[in-house]
Amino acid sequence: MEHSLNSSYKLETDADVVRVVQLTDTHLCRMLGGTLLGMDTDHSLQAVINLVKQERADADVLLATGDLSDGGAREAYERLQGYFAQLPCVDFWLPGNHDDRGAMESVSATSGRNYLTREIYAGKWQILMLNSQVAGEVDGELGQAEIAFLAQALEQATKLGLYSLVCLHHHPVPIGCQWLDEQMVADADALFAMLSGYPGARAVLWGHVHQEIDRQYQGLRLLASPSTCVQFAPGSVGFKADDQPPGYRWLDLHADGTLDTGVSRVRDVAFTVELDSGGYL
Repeated sequence: MEHSLNSSYKLETDADVVRVVQLTDTHLCRMLGGTLLGMDTDHSLQAVINLVKQERADADVLLATGDLSDGGAREAYERLQGYFAQLPCVDFWLPGNHDDRGAMESVSATSGRNYLTREIYAGKWQILMLNSQVAGEVDGELGQAEIAFLAQALEQATKLGLYSLVCLHHHPVPIGCQWLDEQMVADADALFAMLSGYPGARAVLWGHVHQEIDRQYQGLRLLASPSTCVQFAPGSVGFKADDQPPGYRWLDLHADGTLDTGVSRVRDVAFTVELDSGGYL
């Protein structure tokens, strides 16, 4: 089914639980076998997908929350299609600071379906995909247009009696890593001011930080997830890689508005990472 770039997608399901998988920060390079801090990001992504197939073969939705390519190469997004096609669920993409949105749109248009769909309806839930990318910049911002879209979408969810999961690439709250917190969403106050008016909004999910976060804020569940490749060390002042293995997040969205979630990591595969690197940008 074809979708315009701003259309919605409705997942036909009568199940009481919508099963979601988040894969984020895949950092695929232009060529197969390219590396980030010494890690082959194709190899690590395949290992994570193998784990998803073992643990969450019944997933309904795959959310890919940005930095899907390390340099915005079309070849990376074309390869990404093949990886995600191994999973039986429908996938949706967000651009991160490393991505080229134009290349993503081009691959999406060629595929015959819209990977960049903004609204996903599934069961009693609305999943919103917000674009926090600022072209040419590392840090994030939503801007007035995205906040306006959010308001309209949340109003629609309220009318339909749905709960909302809000997704973006950059983090909207400080996480305790000084170097990363300089890159967080610049207008996060506007985001939370909007969400505070809609009790059906239940959680905010993001990528970018390459580490696991699960906390409460203003009645919302705030969630960040490991990368499918290199991890970042929590609590670091400057750039610091971590020796934790790649992983993914799963979410079970229940019809009563509750949410169960957890992170799973690849434990049976060896990965190489340059822990003494001073950065990768």
